[in-house]
Amino acid sequence: MHRRPRGTTLALLFTATALSATALSATALAAAAPAPSRPLPLARLFDNRAVSDDARPGGADFDGAGRSLSAQDLTAAGWAPGTRLTLDGARLAWPRTAPGAPDNVVADGQAVALHGRGGALTFLVAATGPEGAGATGTGTVRYRDGSRSRYTLAAPDWRTGPLSTKAVALPHINAPDGQSARTPARLYAVSVPLRAGREVASVVLPRDPGPAADLHVFAAALRDNDLGRTGSWAASTAGYRAVGPWTDRTLRLVVHAGAGGPRVRIRLANTFAAAPVDIAAASVAVQDAGAAARGAPVPLTFDGGHRGTRIPAGAEAVGEAAGFRFPAATNLLVSLHLPGTVTAAPVHQEAAQVSYLSAPGSGDRTGDTGGAAYPETLTFWPFLTGVDVDGGPGSVVALGDSITDGVKSTSGANRRWPDVLARRFQAQSTLPRYGVLDHGISSNRIVTDRYPGDGVGTDMGGVSAQHRLERDVLAQTGARTVIVFEGINDVRAGTAADEVIAGLRALARRAHERGLRVVAATLTPCGGSPGCTAAVEDRRRSVNAFLRADGGTFDALLDFDAVLRDPHQPQRMLPAYDSGDHLHPGDAGLRALGDSVDLRALVPGRGR
Repeated sequence: MHRRPRGTTLALLFTATALSATALSATALAAAAPAPSRPLPLARLFDNRAVSDDARPGGADFDGAGRSLSAQDLTAAGWAPGTRLTLDGARLAWPRTAPGAPDNVVADGQAVALHGRGGALTFLVAATGPEGAGATGTGTVRYRDGSRSRYTLAAPDWRTGPLSTKAVALPHINAPDGQSARTPARLYAVSVPLRAGREVASVVLPRDPGPAADLHVFAAALRDNDLGRTGSWAASTAGYRAVGPWTDRTLRLVVHAGAGGPRVRIRLANTFAAAPVDIAAASVAVQDAGAAARGAPVPLTFDGGHRGTRIPAGAEAVGEAAGFRFPAATNLLVSLHLPGTVTAAPVHQEAAQVSYLSAPGSGDRTGDTGGAAYPETLTFWPFLTGVDVDGGPGSVVALGDSITDGVKSTSGANRRWPDVLARRFQAQSTLPRYGVLDHGISSNRIVTDRYPGDGVGTDMGGVSAQHRLERDVLAQTGARTVIVFEGINDVRAGTAADEVIAGLRALARRAHERGLRVVAATLTPCGGSPGCTAAVEDRRRSVNAFLRADGGTFDALLDFDAVLRDPHQPQRMLPAYDSGDHLHPGDAGLRALGDSVDLRALVPGRGR
């Protein structure tokens, strides 16, 4: 482990000494003189070397045992020195350092110069330690007005932490005696809350958590949740699946935008991936019929006016806003040109919508108005995770499972209950006209992961609601309120009601810490569906009893159970609302759910 006296200086490491940074051992780097009283940029505080070249695997010592990350693995993942990384909505940068040079700081109370406003503070971190238990510490945010707030930063271990929450996994670990592929190395993006509306002056890192572990920080940034924009459409990445292969083809994805506006941008994600993906061009248009656009598609740009972008493994890309006016409740065509060969992609599996794919080798067809270049169809959404519009009051996020995802609704008809809710918001003028973001994933659970979070898989049930909350709710554009409607898959899988309740409490606590209004919905009946036994019904009723009796965990309750259940057989859905499988509502049931919501219950400040 890398131990040093508390309050040591790191500025000396960057003065003109006879020793070069690459010649210093990890122990020498960690044992310098007293820490500066004034905040310094994070890069000037680096005192540890995490990355080595494969040709010199002993050239860095991340964990005190001579082990390190592979520079070649990082480059293969798209994480080359200086690469800009958007992770959970925060724009960070991988250190611009050569292998064997200092590239991270071992947290021990250092003051970091970090200025600006935001809704959260995001760190790129990992822990090292012989026990693999991770590291947790408490730090301080200092604001311009002289006030302070405390935060808790928990960094999972770089070799044993959960793959379901990692930012990136790397296939090898370097050591002085060579390279090991027994376990992947992991790095994590971890966000903590800030006080709303206050300007940050500096951040003090946590103190050394003790002899069992070190907490390493590679980057830090303030995250702006784009409160000047409204999320019009969104989908969660449910897994990472084999596709194609697709070579030099264009995707034309059909999405239903709930909120309209004068300018639009898209959000793309390479979640769960092991390699970067190139997007050579992108466009947006209003759908006419099939893959045909109503008017010439509008080109979209990234990163200062570039037509395309490279998305590193595990990262996101946020496009620039383009002038493109469209009304609410409109089907859009978002086209993406993939110039290389793509064999696997992060996807939202259950789109309840047909999208289109151009012919092999057909090149950039993002500017096509007609649909003739798109002979193939898709029933899932790869890469695209959001469409945002400028202005508006912000967004309501629906966090859920297959019922929220619209499974068993009519494909292409936009009859998911969040679609119904979005249309209701847009049709009235008394309350804010929120966008509604559908973050339902079929088969998703609160407590356990379906998709393990790494590697090409076939289970597209997503990581758990707790593991995806940061990405799918807290980092969403203009998020004001979250509706939590999950748990039926947990109780059907045998998870105890107490565990589901604990998971619901955790979701509410974390969302409240970020200033969101948190609304819960009761679990709907599934009697008659395979596996919905008497024991499952008991667990479902226990969760619902907690939600109805809850005295403060949530800001409001939507009793979806009462909306759908048959009063004569309350363990079953009303036949008129049943899709036929006794678990999923059909179009009429989904409309009943969307129509049942008191819109006032979703507006912050309206009370319970």
